[in-house]
Amino acid sequence: MIRLDFLRHGEPVGGKRIRGHGVDDPLSETGWEQMWQAVGGVEGAQAVGWDQVVSSPLRRCLDFATALAQHLELPLTVDEDLKEVGFGAWEGLDFDTIREQQSELYKAFKRNALGSRPAGAEPLEVFRARVDARLEHLFRQHANQQVLVVTHAGVIRATLAHVLDIPSERMYRLSLPYAARLRLSLDGGQLQAEFQT
Repeated sequence: MIRLDFLRHGEPVGGKRIRGHGVDDPLSETGWEQMWQAVGGVEGAQAVGWDQVVSSPLRRCLDFATALAQHLELPLTVDEDLKEVGFGAWEGLDFDTIREQQSELYKAFKRNALGSRPAGAEPLEVFRARVDARLEHLFRQHANQQVLVVTHAGVIRATLAHVLDIPSERMYRLSLPYAARLRLSLDGGQLQAEFQT
């Protein structure tokens, strides 16, 4: 039995805007509260029984992952491949600005996120390959363990797309709130996905 619990970061400072791996805002006070609530506080997190914490290198994930790992006295691994997909020229912009100033590209992106990327954005297939490879690695590396993976909405979407065999262009149909938790369990070769509350 292997269990990977994916936890999306909480609300970052600066409110809702596009943050790929080019914008590295820390968690807001609300974001910290969301993260602690998602794991049930220190006592709730202890009860889960994680063996290790793995985190994206971006502050909105790593700051909380570091604090939690210290509280639980667990090893922490920082994994570059768990960072968010890069959004190029859209990094740091809010969706209202993009809708107003780049309406045609925004509409094209909504219709076809695979073929209509912002300038300088990480290709979606490259991102998917990165996440797919990392997921396989996590399952191999953490046999018979329970691991908390602190990461981003895009990484969790790509993980679900991998598990459910969803094409990359449909990933953005999945909406994830801040501090959402997804559990992947591999037992006897059977992979199961389950959202946590």
